Amino acid sequence: MELRQLRYFVVLAEELHFRRAAERLFISTPTLSQQIKVLEREMGGALLTRDPRVELTAAGEVLFRTGREVLRSVDAAVRETRRASAEGATVLRFGLLNGVPPWLPSRIEELLPAGTRMVLTGGTTADQVRLLDDDEVDLALVRAPVALPDRFAQQPVARDELGVLMSSSHPFAHSAEIAPADLTDQELILFAKESAPGLHDELLHTLHARGAHIRLSESAMGHAQMLAVLPSRPDLIGLSTSRPADQPGLAWRPLRGGPVEVTYAAIWRVPIRNPAVRALVEALPASIEFRAATDRT
Repeated sequence: MELRQLRYFVVLAEELHFRRAAERLFISTPTLSQQIKVLEREMGGALLTRDPRVELTAAGEVLFRTGREVLRSVDAAVRETRRASAEGATVLRFGLLNGVPPWLPSRIEELLPAGTRMVLTGGTTADQVRLLDDDEVDLALVRAPVALPDRFAQQPVARDELGVLMSSSHPFAHSAEIAPADLTDQELILFAKESAPGLHDELLHTLHARGAHIRLSESAMGHAQMLAVLPSRPDLIGLSTSRPADQPGLAWRPLRGGPVEVTYAAIWRVPIRNPAVRALVEALPASIEFRAATDRT
């Protein structure tokens, strides 16, 4: 049996559907079916039934349970081997948060020990927490507040001012600033809650506390998608930094009474094993001021 065939079977056992499993594996459905048949011949019997739906046989349940453990061990061995191979040429696997202030990654890179190579992996706050927990990154940026297990540590590194982003044809686009109460009954587009649940709830709570009784849209989307939608939808508003304010068809206005803020934090596992992370963590409080990310100097 090849590891590739075992991985095919485990994914199929998770999906119990040939097409969905094939899509996850980036192979064709006939190829997946053929490889499962080869594996069944190797195992000496059926691992699953196919009609009327895919179900695991008793033998298939055993291989599914034990096969997942084998694959976890193999993946862990690969990660540890790659880490050992990189010794002497220190590598920081850095979780780059989607939409982070442009100056922040380069400022962090400036704090790394000489000769350190940074490898980037993008994603949402939820993605970065998962990547760190799976030992796929050494340090990551997230938007706070964020619930973290005890084996993680965090340090605030920057904050951004959020205002109201809207179509340039929205009635509020002609105002110098917007009173929170004026947002009552406006439909607000936010990112999906599961991508950053702590921040999602805090933003809604802050707006409500300041008198902005908005309606949360049933649509949820990332920042890039919101920038594409808002110019043609003057019935919607979003929250954003001022960075996209000069894009055609968009207008950004601050909230009266002070900004709504979002905090960026660096997170890492403890105890620290990577010397580059240790050096960076020791430098963070003194070298990166907790300051508005709209200040780009």
